[in-house]
Amino acid sequence: MIVIKYLILFLILVASTLIGRSLSKKYVYRLKELEEIKNSFNILKTKIKFTYEPIPELFQELENTKCRNVGNIFKLAKEKMENENISTAWENAIEESVTNLKKEDKEVLKSLGKLLGRTDVEGQMGQIETTESLLENQIKEALEEKLKNEKLYSRLGTTIGLAIVILLY
Repeated sequence: MIVIKYLILFLILVASTLIGRSLSKKYVYRLKELEEIKNSFNILKTKIKFTYEPIPELFQELENTKCRNVGNIFKLAKEKMENENISTAWENAIEESVTNLKKEDKEVLKSLGKLLGRTDVEGQMGQIETTESLLENQIKEALEEKLKNEKLYSRLGTTIGLAIVILLY
């Protein structure tokens, strides 16, 4: 009976530690996704400027990024472009894709869709650069949150687990 009690207490400690670590990883994943989106925008800007490929083809090339969540945004946007205009497809893809991005991050990304595919190359380049600068602010904020909260949530999970174990012991 005592072995079962200790086993349950150990499992509670492990579970709370894992929950704390998974919560702390969201900050890391958000930062990685924002950086990957910024890299994708650099590629998009270069492709628009030099290749003059249609937006759906560009999005298809951007589907294969290192970060699966970012690739899914471009994939979903490309699929939605068959039935919707580029702006609406982009906004819906951002809303519907599963990411670690905050609402403010999504609003910054949605601002890109306003002129994408509607203006000449220079207008699109300007809009991408504006979005990149706004995205840079979001990256700085995500880095600050990561530095502040990553260790906090990781240690908080372990501490709460220890507290529960002590109370139940």
